[in-house]
Amino acid sequence: MRQLPETDRDAIRIAQDPQFARWLEQITAIGGCAHPIYLSGSTTALDETTGEILSHYDTRDEPGERLSVRCRNRRATVCAPCSRLHAGDTFHLVRAGLIGGKNVPDAVRHRPRLFVTLTAPSFGPVHRAGGDRCHPRRDRSSCEHGGSLGCGAVHDTDASQVGQPLCSDCYDYTAHALWHAHAGTLWDRFVIGVRRHLASSAGLVQSRFADHARLSFARVAEYQKRGAVHLHAVVRLDGPDGPTDEPPVWGTVARLSDAVRASARRVVVRTPYSPAVGELALRWGAQVDVRPLRADGLGPDDDAVAAYVAKYVTKGANETGAGTDHRLTNWGDIATAPVTDHVRNVMRVCWRLGGLPEYEPLHLRLWAHTLGYRGHILTKSRAYSTTYAVLRAERARHVGHADIPATISERNWRYAGSGHSPGGALLAAGLAEDIATNREVSRDEIGVR
Repeated sequence: MRQLPETDRDAIRIAQDPQFARWLEQITAIGGCAHPIYLSGSTTALDETTGEILSHYDTRDEPGERLSVRCRNRRATVCAPCSRLHAGDTFHLVRAGLIGGKNVPDAVRHRPRLFVTLTAPSFGPVHRAGGDRCHPRRDRSSCEHGGSLGCGAVHDTDASQVGQPLCSDCYDYTAHALWHAHAGTLWDRFVIGVRRHLASSAGLVQSRFADHARLSFARVAEYQKRGAVHLHAVVRLDGPDGPTDEPPVWGTVARLSDAVRASARRVVVRTPYSPAVGELALRWGAQVDVRPLRADGLGPDDDAVAAYVAKYVTKGANETGAGTDHRLTNWGDIATAPVTDHVRNVMRVCWRLGGLPEYEPLHLRLWAHTLGYRGHILTKSRAYSTTYAVLRAERARHVGHADIPATISERNWRYAGSGHSPGGALLAAGLAEDIATNREVSRDEIGVR
């Protein structure tokens, strides 16, 4: 008789365990998390006044004497169930800053609001997709390395050539890596520039801008096929006290749009001088998209913008082929990374530059797997809207996990492992799929996200 595969045998073992029902409850509670964290320990709730024990929980009665909790990884390639939860939280976080809710007043919907896209500059011509020919040229001239300067093909969006340089020897990999390493600084200076331009256009002393208005934002990073990051941001203008305060009369959509465009054109960040590289002046790309968001429905839809931002939060660099989700520990890791030769070249430049003392503060080797980009995928200003912590606390209260008022909690927990066994992973994946399907059916029935 043919023996069952190990995964199936392990799944049967788990299903036949006397505590299987409780195991299933735990995995259901964490949404079928693909890489759960296991904790062992106890929690005791005491009356704050009398010291009487009100409740006590201990993992000694649980399967394996441990409790499963979510890994909370945002990347869909690592844990699809947790990434869906993170995307949902991001959707509500961004949406609250657009139309209110989650302790943000509904009045924010009528404030000056923009959806802004800032791009990386060109580091060299790459193959591009679309309905037109890639790089049409009448002549057949070549670059100094013997490569063609044109490409008359029409590439499909998923074609392997898209995003790859026409000539890798002409491509400025050094500028690519250093631009990524300074993208966060470029953004910070861009925001400062917007504030300064707004103040100047309103006749204010720049240092007094905060007394009259406040700029709030939420931005997300998106890797393009060429391996360069674009930043998409929701930008909102409030009064000096934030969402609860109306902006000044001079704070219009047109003035905010002008300030965004002007700042994007003017911002320059200079790299540390290097004997090997020199000093580079880094700027945003020429493509700057500024779209007003309108409360009357004539602009981009608020929910669509929130969903767009949430979608990119769950993507890792490896999903676009622009890097990997796992850090590189040595030079040899670059050769075995599952990426294109183009991306591998950026990684190698990051590794080489990371060994130079003048670039040590940039931690290029630490971030070589993300091509030098070391910013968060999602970043927001403090006053934009709610926080992930608040959303998680609301969810805990909804399922009855919040602390009881007027009590003292004594907690004693320790790490007890992570990950499923082969059979457990199979069962959890099926459960996660069922949960996702039920959620989609429920949304279709009630007509909401």
